Amino acid sequence: MNRKKKIYRKLFTNTFYLSAFVLGGGYVIVPLMKKKFADDLKIIDEDEILDLVAIAQSSPGAVAVNAAILLGYHVAGIPGALVTILGTVLPPFLTLTVISFLYTALRDHPAINAVLKGMQAGVAAVIADVVINLGGNVLKERDIVSVIIMAGAFIVTFFLEVNVVYTIIVCGCTGAVRVLIQNRKNRKGGDTR
Repeated sequence: MNRKKKIYRKLFTNTFYLSAFVLGGGYVIVPLMKKKFADDLKIIDEDEILDLVAIAQSSPGAVAVNAAILLGYHVAGIPGALVTILGTVLPPFLTLTVISFLYTALRDHPAINAVLKGMQAGVAAVIADVVINLGGNVLKERDIVSVIIMAGAFIVTFFLEVNVVYTIIVCGCTGAVRVLIQNRKNRKGGDTR
């Protein structure tokens, strides 16, 4: 029981910390979750983080919350998911509550506007880091089909301006078909032995 409490505490404090100090949405929190939970705490490995992020992106709702739910569930089941939801949602809730009371007084303040402009640049850099790291991981696998899917998704989204939802659906279906084909091949190979 003491071990479970320790895991719940780690999940809550780390998701709370990440959620409280990361600005810019779910794509910004992804590399920090990887660094914290895969690299530092070694609760989950890098490939599993990539899988969780892929599922979180294709699920309805905020990517950061979806990723936290999946991470918590993967590590500690339903209680873990509930703990990570609370840790992820609580900081923005408290922040927005305070901001809503101060909004009218601060909305036209030049210093606040300058801070927000600077934060936009920082968020753009972190998102670029996510793209480079996740794309680099796909390239490291040296799987030509994954590289083609990634390149195709990039091209249709940015150059052909296809809606991201359609891109995610097609990529998800392509991955599902690919896994089904691989599983059939593996079963046929296993039957002949």
